[in-house]
Amino acid sequence: MIYMDNTNEKRAAELVIANLELDFQNEEKEKRAAELIIANIELAFQNEEKEKRAAELAIANKELAFQNVEKEKRAAELIIANEQLAFQNKVKEKRAAELIIANKELAFQNREKERRAAELIIANEELAYQNNVKEKRAAELVIANEELAFQNEEKEKRAAELVIANEELAFQNEVKEKRAAELIIANKELAFQNEVKEKRAAELVVANIELAFQNEEKEKRAAELIIANKELAFQNEEKEKRAAELIIAKERAEESDRLKSAFLANMSHEIRTPMNGILGFAGLLKIPNLTGEKQQEYIRIIENSGKRMLNIINDIVSISKIESGILEVNISESNINSQMEYIQNIFMAETEKKGILLFSKNSLSAKDVIINTDKEKLYAILTNLVKNAIKFTHEGSIEFGFTKKGTFLEFYVKDTGVGIPQEQTTLIFERFRQGSESLSRNYEGAGLGLSISKAYVELLGGNIWVESITGKGSTFYFTIPSNAKQNEILVDKDVVADSDKKNKINKLKILITEDDETTEKLIAIQINKYSKEVLIARNGVEAVQICRDNPDIDLILMDIKMPEMNGYEATKQIRQFNKKVIIVAQTAFALLGDKEKSIDIGFNDYISKPFKNVTFTELMEKHFKNVAKN
Repeated sequence: MIYMDNTNEKRAAELVIANLELDFQNEEKEKRAAELIIANIELAFQNEEKEKRAAELAIANKELAFQNVEKEKRAAELIIANEQLAFQNKVKEKRAAELIIANKELAFQNREKERRAAELIIANEELAYQNNVKEKRAAELVIANEELAFQNEEKEKRAAELVIANEELAFQNEVKEKRAAELIIANKELAFQNEVKEKRAAELVVANIELAFQNEEKEKRAAELIIANKELAFQNEEKEKRAAELIIAKERAEESDRLKSAFLANMSHEIRTPMNGILGFAGLLKIPNLTGEKQQEYIRIIENSGKRMLNIINDIVSISKIESGILEVNISESNINSQMEYIQNIFMAETEKKGILLFSKNSLSAKDVIINTDKEKLYAILTNLVKNAIKFTHEGSIEFGFTKKGTFLEFYVKDTGVGIPQEQTTLIFERFRQGSESLSRNYEGAGLGLSISKAYVELLGGNIWVESITGKGSTFYFTIPSNAKQNEILVDKDVVADSDKKNKINKLKILITEDDETTEKLIAIQINKYSKEVLIARNGVEAVQICRDNPDIDLILMDIKMPEMNGYEATKQIRQFNKKVIIVAQTAFALLGDKEKSIDIGFNDYISKPFKNVTFTELMEKHFKNVAKN
């Protein structure tokens, strides 16, 4: 009996302990459930915060797309938001880890509860066994059974309570398992959402990188656009500049065309006027019974008209050389005083006829008037300026002279003529310009003298200018170096300068190749005293054939411009079978470079039209030393 009571007490104590343990576990479960609910609320709050942050981030991205100017500030905010999101993700991961640990703890407790429930079932089975034993032993243990009955009632009461508690616990376990399953699903959903969020965050990072790249590209394109705009602005400026230059060039071209038209009209007048004198008075010479005095007067007029026309042609040739850039400077020793005296002498008669005083001044010593320069060009400059002064001076005087200024000589031509308006003092040196370009002007001339003079002065290394007062006169100044560099001058030692040389040789067989009959007759007359036989060819083909038929020809006067075959080609063919005959080119072109070209082709010499009386004398003395002059 005593043993049975101790056993019952022990079992009851264990049952009490088990109930206390079960209560404690239930409290722990409730506490864990409460913590899980709080964790879920916190997780939901964090998810709401994440969604809020994601919404704010989306708004920020939209704002970033529209406000590139604020992109750096927004990018900084985005970085902060991303850092906050990363921090929250870490917190969530930490909470999730804690939740997993809590779930593991809850599972462990559930397993403990199941184990305790199994032990309780075993204890109940053992208790039932003991009850059976007690019933068997009831007769023996009436007093004990009564006590035991009381105890059993208590135990049954406790057992009923325990069953109810077990049922409640089972229900709670089912609820907990259901909640755990829901929590697992929620955790999976949360994990999925986190993965989605992480994916979205990664996509957002990629989008941000892409956006940053696009912004860099935009900035790069903007920089390129700025450079392109600058280039475009520069090109526009250049175009405007070119357009302005084209307008100026067009105006200059129109002005040049106008001046050339005026020049051509003036040339027509200047050439036709002396030509009219030549042809007109040549026709008057045909009048029968014309007195010798009238004949000489008409001849003198024809000669003066011819000289005037030749001056015009020389001016045209000179300006053509200037525009072509083929002028040469031939430096030699020159006495300025001699040139000044010569110029004064040749114009003295003209100035006396107009009642104008012409004089020159010199303030230099005899050694200082000997300089190295191109005397032909210096003579042309002074002649043009003096002629110009005479043309525009009707009374008073013309003074010309020079002074030395350092290494330069300064020449001047001063007149008391009509003067030049101030606005024309620079224009008069331009080509095709004249002081008056109207058809009613009172002065003859081509208007090229000053332009030629300016080109010659600049070619010699000097400068030219004018000072003038309208109605009171003008003074032209120009400078040239006093000691220009001496060019090497080639002298043909075979040339004999003395035209009265008394050498005697046989006369020559001469071929004149000329398509102009008048020029051919003039040449024939001028070479008559040097020729024993004169042959005539009208073109290059005839000249070549005559040379083949007459290998003993001494001299060929070859015109350059002819029909069928020109003089250059004819000379090339003649040189193929006759290299000894003297061939002299004669032409009316007379441009620089023609002589050198002729020599290269095979000519021995070169003469230009119009021919002077001494031209053929000098030619014969140069190439035929023993010419006999009858």
